[in-house]
Amino acid sequence: MKAIKIILVTAMGAGLMLAGGCQPWQKKYQTCQAELDNLQALFEGSQGSLQQCTAERDRLAQQLAGSQQQLQSERTKPKTLETGLEGEGGVYDPSKGTITVPLASDVLFDSGKATLKTESKAKLNRIAGIIKQRYGNKEVSVVGHTDTDPIKKSKWQDNWELSAQRALAVTRYLVSQGITAEHLIASGRGEFHPTGAKKTENRRVEIVVHMFQ
Repeated sequence: MKAIKIILVTAMGAGLMLAGGCQPWQKKYQTCQAELDNLQALFEGSQGSLQQCTAERDRLAQQLAGSQQQLQSERTKPKTLETGLEGEGGVYDPSKGTITVPLASDVLFDSGKATLKTESKAKLNRIAGIIKQRYGNKEVSVVGHTDTDPIKKSKWQDNWELSAQRALAVTRYLVSQGITAEHLIASGRGEFHPTGAKKTENRRVEIVVHMFQ
């Protein structure tokens, strides 16, 4: 009986020693578990932030794509400009920065001639007035064109010469109406730049205002 008591006491002592020895490891385990829980919470929080960032990135990418599309649309959209020459048939070309007023040669001149008709001067007066008022410091080209019919009866050597002389006639008249000669350029292009199939459309003098010069 005495031996049994000794064994029980010894066992209890060993158990107490073992329990006491496990306490530091239990604390370490609890500390590690707490750190693991914190890391898990941080990970879950970062996953949520990542999802938010991804959604925001996608939203901004869509917004950027829409802005780029709108910008491209604005770039390719035909530009309109109140030139003051619309009533005279003026056409604004935004890519070239020019306003072109086409004048039918049949209205300005008799066949094969380079002398302005009296009735054509009223239109030229209106055009000259607008140019002086709105584009007085801009360069203006006066370009003569003809059809493909060869010169037969008139005194001109060829259509090139006829187109140049008609451009000169209009240019000189614009100078007489107060447009500065230094801003004017007269040139003839003969039959080489037709605008359509009809000869009447190709026989013309163009007054071209260069907006950016």
